[in-house]
Amino acid sequence: MPNTPDIKNGYAEIEDVRLYYERAGQGTDLVLIHAGCADRRMWDGQFLPFAQQYSTLCYDMRGYGKSNLPGGQFSNRQDLYQLLQFLNIPKAHFVACSQGSQTALDFALEHSEIIASLTLVSPTISGYPYEGPPPQSVVDLIASRQSGNLERAAELQAEIWSKGFKREADQVNPKVYELVRQMSLDALRNQKDVIKETGFLMEDPLLPPAMERLEQATFPLLTIVGDLDDDIVMQIADLLMTRIPHTQKAVIHGTAHLPNMEQPDEFNQIVLKFLNDLSLAV
Repeated sequence: MPNTPDIKNGYAEIEDVRLYYERAGQGTDLVLIHAGCADRRMWDGQFLPFAQQYSTLCYDMRGYGKSNLPGGQFSNRQDLYQLLQFLNIPKAHFVACSQGSQTALDFALEHSEIIASLTLVSPTISGYPYEGPPPQSVVDLIASRQSGNLERAAELQAEIWSKGFKREADQVNPKVYELVRQMSLDALRNQKDVIKETGFLMEDPLLPPAMERLEQATFPLLTIVGDLDDDIVMQIADLLMTRIPHTQKAVIHGTAHLPNMEQPDEFNQIVLKFLNDLSLAV
């Protein structure tokens, strides 16, 4: 890659947590927020390409990657706010995936003045009324986490989130599968003492949740989904389009829950066009 930007890394000391981050590039700020099955490494195919045009930040949420997980109540959206304060970022574009998209949307509804735009990949919404029992693989995942069988839990997370429910394992890029498995295992090891009780991390919810205040969103919004992801993800993306004005949606074919990892070039083109069109419209 020509003129590869220098990468600066470090830890933001925020009360009882140390959030690991990496930054590269110059210009308008762009923040990448990872999924719950991953860490900042899921953006390896985006970080430096985006840094060619933007001052790009990726970080590990607490309990993921190189960030620690103290006990007690916490809020990912408050961590994000304090990280931006620590790094003196007053306004930015945000690209977030899955659980990270919920954090980003909740954060955006509380701090719209900081949002230049929002790109939600495989979006989730706090307060969304999920119906019916979870798939058996998800039930098995929760049981594996609670029992401390972290290797099995990491395998299940890789299967659920990199493969999805609409294809066979041999149809998935093995490098993507293995990276998701490793990121999941690293996070599970960080979180093992906390998840032993519930199977999940528990954080302070946004009240009222995003589902009840979507019409308050005034920022430019792009959703990106994989056509092989679970149908509920597509339904959520469509819901965002109906309730938030001027929302755009892109579908990346042949991908599931992590389209940026499976088709990085197509993903990057979609996001950069969205962002560049916004800058031309100003």
